[in-house]
Amino acid sequence: MLLTVTSHNVLLPNFDLPQPATINVDLKTGKIIEVRLGYVGNKTYKVVLPGLLDAHVHLEEPGNQDWEGFWTGTQAAAAGGVTTLIDMPVDSSPPTTTSTNLDIKRHSARGQCWVDVGFWGGAIPQNQSELGPLLCAGVRGFKCFLIDTGIEEFPCVSEGDLHMHMSHLQNSVMIFHAEMQTASSPVQRRLNPRSYQEFLSSRPKELEMDAITLITRLQPIYPSVSCHIAHLSAAAALSIIRTAKNRGSNLSVETCFHYLCLSAEDIPDGATEYKCTPPIREDSNRNLLWDALVDGTIDCVVSDHSPCLIEMKGLEHGDFMEAWGGVSSLGLGLSLLWTEGRKRGISLGQIIRWMSVKNAELAGLSGTKGQLKVGYDGDLVIWDPEPEFKVSKEHLYFKNKLTPYEGMTLRGLVHKTFVRGRLAYDSALQDGFEGLQPSGELL
Repeated sequence: MLLTVTSHNVLLPNFDLPQPATINVDLKTGKIIEVRLGYVGNKTYKVVLPGLLDAHVHLEEPGNQDWEGFWTGTQAAAAGGVTTLIDMPVDSSPPTTTSTNLDIKRHSARGQCWVDVGFWGGAIPQNQSELGPLLCAGVRGFKCFLIDTGIEEFPCVSEGDLHMHMSHLQNSVMIFHAEMQTASSPVQRRLNPRSYQEFLSSRPKELEMDAITLITRLQPIYPSVSCHIAHLSAAAALSIIRTAKNRGSNLSVETCFHYLCLSAEDIPDGATEYKCTPPIREDSNRNLLWDALVDGTIDCVVSDHSPCLIEMKGLEHGDFMEAWGGVSSLGLGLSLLWTEGRKRGISLGQIIRWMSVKNAELAGLSGTKGQLKVGYDGDLVIWDPEPEFKVSKEHLYFKNKLTPYEGMTLRGLVHKTFVRGRLAYDSALQDGFEGLQPSGELL
């Protein structure tokens, strides 16, 4: 059986604008078997995009499935046109720091995934011997923290730990939470815990700059390790990154929707739904991040969807210092980037490169995901770029429905999402999923 999707507006590889084309997907294999230029037939779709890939998501199951979970998280992804997620190793219990723990996580995920899901492993002190078995078991690479996580099961690593970890890796990825406290880091006194400006001052740009300086110093020592900077917030670090890339360092960088679409000046005191680390910075910083995306200094955009129980945000007290850090946005990313990008003359092709192609490269999936090509997985999104909607809880499929984007007017709606040619979401159905079954695979 075939799935045939034809439209006057299909975003094909190496095009910034959609073209007339017809895609055929073999439903037995889930693979694209034909991409033909030109529209065929009577039924047409508005715009056809390759499925998006989000390489930085905290699904938090097992252990914290009341925060999120594979079922709700992957439904939120499918509703937003995301057909592949890569789950972070932290925030689940146990964390993905051993092959045994990965088996536990995979067991939890089976039968619950509406989209394809892969896994990052965790690099923590003294687990160097686990890296090889984790790679053999299928993790896409590793995530570490250079600053205290506040999570006993996932401590941060030292420079000495990194030398031991990176010496064990060949042709793999090390992802860094790139904030680092040093003796020279600015010290801030806590005065008003409800003040966003004081919270912002407590996570200054120097924390990111010092961490990224360390990363760019380590990478040439271990040239086969691809170093990836997670959730870049501080534009002040861009010059360090550009220098490293210009000298040929095996380095890539992501930023997040919240750093591109939100500004510190607009965050009210006490509004802890905006809290994340690194923090959302000033509007001038945001503009520099956009410039770095366009010139290629920043490679990709992810959600860093990191939810928690609503009460953990402490909305009644508005204490930024005590509230859990993390912004929930899974399912809204395409609309966020399209809405903001249109103001800046950004093409649809650029957005797909940042949200699909480059994330697939990072996760080692560039031969199967992120583009509408023969031999690739039949992951497709039917999307209308024109409708506007005001974000409300009814647009949120993730479990704890708290997001700083509530009330914001966005543009662009997903109508259908196909994963390997199978319908995973249809906006015309009750709740988008009635009568459908989850068919996502574990990568």
